[in-house]
Amino acid sequence: MSLKDLLAGIDLFPILGKELTEENTLNMDFTIANKYLTNIPIKNTSLFNQYIFDTLSHHKKTYGIGGYLENRVIYQRSDHFQQGEPRCMHLGVDIWAKAFTPVYAPISGKIHSFKDNNNFGDYGPTIILEHNIENNIFYSLYGHLSRESLTGLKVGQQVEKGQHFCDFGPFPENGDWPPHLHFQLITNLQGRKGDFPGVCAPSELDTFQQLCPNANWLIK
Repeated sequence: MSLKDLLAGIDLFPILGKELTEENTLNMDFTIANKYLTNIPIKNTSLFNQYIFDTLSHHKKTYGIGGYLENRVIYQRSDHFQQGEPRCMHLGVDIWAKAFTPVYAPISGKIHSFKDNNNFGDYGPTIILEHNIENNIFYSLYGHLSRESLTGLKVGQQVEKGQHFCDFGPFPENGDWPPHLHFQLITNLQGRKGDFPGVCAPSELDTFQQLCPNANWLIK
C-alpha cells in the first residue's frame, strides 16, 4: 500500500490544533507570478514579514498556506540556496502564522533527531519525527521553530498524536524568516540528522519528489 493510501486511512490530528479551512486560511503564492514580490526587498525580513501579515489581514485570514513543489523566487534572498545550481523548488508545505503558534503531532511518532540550523535563510531550529505505520517507516520534518522547542528533547522520545511538541519561531532565531512552519514528509533521510533539503534545484526535482511526497497528506 502506498504512503498516501496509508495516511488516507487513519485519523489525523490537526497540525495547528484546529482545522485549516477556506474561512481561516489563505493560499499564498511565492512564484514569479506574484507581482507584489517584485516590490519587496525580501532580504529585509521585517519588510517581508510585514508583507505576509498585511496580506493575511487584508484577506481576513489567520493562516497562510502553500508551497509544495512551488517554484519560488523568495529563495533569492539567501546565499544558502544559491550554491551551484540555484535551489528554488519547495519540497514541503509552509503554514504562515504568528510566532509561537503551537504545533501538534498529526500522528504518533518518536524524535528521530533535532538541530538548530542557524544560517540566514535556513531552517533554524528543526525537529524530525520518525513514524511507523504497518511497518512502513517515514519521517516528518518541522522547521523554523522557536529555540525553546528544542529544550529537553531526547532522541527516541515518544510524541503522541495530538501532543503539542513545538512552536513557530520568531525571526531571527527561526532562520530569519517571517514566522511559519515548514512541514515536510520524507521517505528516506539518507543518513541525515536534524536536517534535510527543503528546497531543491529544478534538475533534482524528480529525485526529491520521490523522497518527499506531498506533505498535505498529513495536514488536516
